Amino acid sequence: MLDINKVKQRIESLKKLPAIGSKSVKEVLEENGFSRRDFLKWSGALAVSLGLPATFAPVVADAAEVSNRLPVVWLHLAECTGCSESLIRTDAPTIDDLIFNYISLEYHDTIMAAAGWQAEENFEEALKKFKGRYVLCVEGGVPTKDGGDFLTIGPDAETGLSKLKRTAKDAAAIIAVGTCSSFGGIQAAYPNPTGAKGIHKVLNKQVINVPGCPPSAKNIVGTIVYVILFGQLPAVDNFNRPKFAYGMRIHDLCERRGHFDAGEFVEEFGSEEAMNGFCLYKKGCKGPYTFNNCSRERFNQHTSWPVQAGHGCIGCSEPDFWDSMAPYEEPLANHKFESISADATADKVGITILTLAGVAVAAHAAISAIKPPKE
Repeated sequence: MLDINKVKQRIESLKKLPAIGSKSVKEVLEENGFSRRDFLKWSGALAVSLGLPATFAPVVADAAEVSNRLPVVWLHLAECTGCSESLIRTDAPTIDDLIFNYISLEYHDTIMAAAGWQAEENFEEALKKFKGRYVLCVEGGVPTKDGGDFLTIGPDAETGLSKLKRTAKDAAAIIAVGTCSSFGGIQAAYPNPTGAKGIHKVLNKQVINVPGCPPSAKNIVGTIVYVILFGQLPAVDNFNRPKFAYGMRIHDLCERRGHFDAGEFVEEFGSEEAMNGFCLYKKGCKGPYTFNNCSRERFNQHTSWPVQAGHGCIGCSEPDFWDSMAPYEEPLANHKFESISADATADKVGITILTLAGVAVAAHAAISAIKPPKE
């Protein structure tokens, strides 16, 4: 049972720690045109998305305000930096983006001013100064073949594998940001020449995975705020993803779900059915098999997401999606994968299996296939 008084005590103890940085969250928000009212509405919404009672909204706000007491070390391994880029490249930052920037990023080689020896000095200093206190965020998978020599970092050519293990050793919490860090990403796709893996496979500490290509800012910030609130990682699913963000399938809250239930599918991009927002399952949408909250949180200031924009979900928050979800614009046919308990098949599943598994995808596809043509 959640004890709000314990949470308040934890936040009070964090307030006694020295702030890192010169500005408060109040100043950061005001500079970007957000009022206190906006901030409290955001806190209430975040509390709901974290699965917390409405009474937790004020303490969520307090947690966000002390987030610069909890330093963050951010490592880049084998990746494209897209997860960071998606957070910082915005013309109208959301409160999630601003809180992310407000959190004390003691080391983040994409956005930090320091470079070369100075950057490495900052990194080593952060590990010593905040030992046992910092949150480690890792972006990118970790190459493991040939001792990790496929990725070396810094003037001493330290392998990414070595730097990851050394940094994780004294971290208070470890968050894998994005699908590459969580499950290996495209680097781990067949034939995986560098032996790339998700970071949890090489660490002996608990890692919380926040997958997506990229994940939303709310899922990243929400996970960090949860750690601040409770001093522990949130409840996770069988792939160590926080349930508050990955507890439901894309399909469950999709705005095209009504068309799916009615057996109304897009057969060709650019068709009248596509213009009318019909279901994209037959054009390869992997929403029925993908666990994420994209259909609720969306992207680009909450304005849209891939399915709304007209392309099916490609399952980017699932393990090995580069291999198991392809081809992206075709139904899965006989492919099997791990994200649900039953065989997740597309067009050739028997009614008995559908009944037992509760998966109606093939049934709807079959029904739509025998509907009479329009006159």
